[in-house]
Amino acid sequence: MEKIILTGDRPTGKLHVGHYVGSLRRRVELQNSGEYDKIFIMIADAQALTDNADNPEKIRQNIIEVALDYLSCGLDPAKSNLFIQSQIPELCELSFYYMNLVTVSRLQRNPTVKSEIQMRNFEASIPVGFFTYPISQAADITAFKATTVPVGEDQLPMIEQTREIVRKFNTVYGEALVEPDVLLPENKACMRLPGTDGKAKMSKSLGNCIYLSDTPEDVRKKIMSMFTDPNHLKVSDPGQVEGNPVFIYLDAFCKDEHFERYCPDYSCLQEMKDHYSRGGLGDVKVKKFLNNVLQEELEPIRKRRKEFEKDIPEVYNILKKGSEAAREIATKTLADVKEKMRINYFDDAELIAKQAEMYK
Repeated sequence: MEKIILTGDRPTGKLHVGHYVGSLRRRVELQNSGEYDKIFIMIADAQALTDNADNPEKIRQNIIEVALDYLSCGLDPAKSNLFIQSQIPELCELSFYYMNLVTVSRLQRNPTVKSEIQMRNFEASIPVGFFTYPISQAADITAFKATTVPVGEDQLPMIEQTREIVRKFNTVYGEALVEPDVLLPENKACMRLPGTDGKAKMSKSLGNCIYLSDTPEDVRKKIMSMFTDPNHLKVSDPGQVEGNPVFIYLDAFCKDEHFERYCPDYSCLQEMKDHYSRGGLGDVKVKKFLNNVLQEELEPIRKRRKEFEKDIPEVYNILKKGSEAAREIATKTLADVKEKMRINYFDDAELIAKQAEMYK
């Protein structure tokens, strides 16, 4: 069996460093590893419209932002298929058939759906499209027969729902769909990077993000104003490392060699953490170190983005070609599904012949 990856992002804004450490950086590594036969990276605009139906222009304008972030991070159209979800109508048809395999109560029990509904204050009026997006996600994954889905820990319930749909379909209609496995970030700090304000989630709506396309000065300002330990008032005070956003970011980005370049007082991050914990290390010094580390990571991304920004029509051409190739594969999967469901009437010569015989 081929090893196939499917993953993607909602185009509701530019991508931030949380996206980068949580998925983008790993996608590039997987793309370049040669371990996978096919990699599909989806810009999930149809899914984004489920809670932005009254503002489609927001989604429309951010397609290019996400595409530029993808390319600037190192996703290569020659190795990964970059496509736009809404340009694959077969995904909608698959979703419709899968809806018959899932109950309302099962969707209501999905922890990810529950938390997302609460975060968006949808309790009183949940858009149906948003409520059923685990089914849409199952269609996205199965359309390309993905064997592996790289996700953050918060998305595990969504993938489990896909697995349930696959098992139910294959049991009822016969083997046609592939049950995917999950690939979690190896670095626990990358599973969910907190916002710069200390909130649990980095979110565009909360304004607590560091974007991949931020200028060096914007990055510096955001880092220097980051939330730390509120009880670490003086340099001499012992500080709390656990749960401290600055150290969580360092866990996600820092390597031992960074200390030799930017902070030779320490040989590794643990030494810095120990000093902070016992007191005598100020937040400003730690933040300046983080700024150097993050600037080093983001600078090549910013440079590549500027190059791609010079030819926006070509970026759209990449997405067009990727969408056309993706649609070919989704069309084949849909045909398999309809054959198993026995609703491929015009292709079923045996059915037509038998019924013709009946009416002679």
